[in-house]
Amino acid sequence: MSNFELKHKNASKFSEHVAYKITQCLKFLLNIFYGKKYAKRAVILETIAAVPGMVAGMFNHLKALRRMKDDDGWIRELLDEAENERMHLMIFLDIAKPSWIERSLVLLGQGVFIFVYGLIYVLSSKIAHRVVGYFEEEACKSYTEYLNKIDEGEVENVIAPKMAIDYYKLPSDAMLRDVILRIRDDEAKHRDRNHLFADAYESKNLPAHQH
Repeated sequence: MSNFELKHKNASKFSEHVAYKITQCLKFLLNIFYGKKYAKRAVILETIAAVPGMVAGMFNHLKALRRMKDDDGWIRELLDEAENERMHLMIFLDIAKPSWIERSLVLLGQGVFIFVYGLIYVLSSKIAHRVVGYFEEEACKSYTEYLNKIDEGEVENVIAPKMAIDYYKLPSDAMLRDVILRIRDDEAKHRDRNHLFADAYESKNLPAHQH
């Protein structure tokens, strides 16, 4: 059973307000392009979401080498997050079937966000993780809205892609709604974990890896 719940961390510090504003800008740009086209919106959402874990994992890998100290499992967790988000993207590419123009937009968005997020991470890892926490909050809202539209009959509850069935070990007759529920649960975990990472930078008490 899912323990999912919508959450929002209220911004109380300057760094949190900065992170929240960055997230709202990303949301605004996303809405301009795709608004209520949920599957194609998810493609862009997951393209961006797949970047932070890989970027953060790389920087933490290099930091561990410089300091010659163990990373307490951060690198593996961040790379696992990136891999999970990449699988979300692969699933939605199968569902949305974007045109070559839309695929070009995906590549452009990815390239820009790699640069921007890398710069943010260098300037402040705390803000970078907080941005991801807020971004995942918005992802949870977006997927909840997607589920509501399926339940209301506005979006067809099609058969789940085989890739999603294999990845989540779903029954062979699983539907799109089943997949989105699993993806939303993933996003909630990334949301909570990145807020925890940001809190850890705040307290200088970096958390160990949690399974």
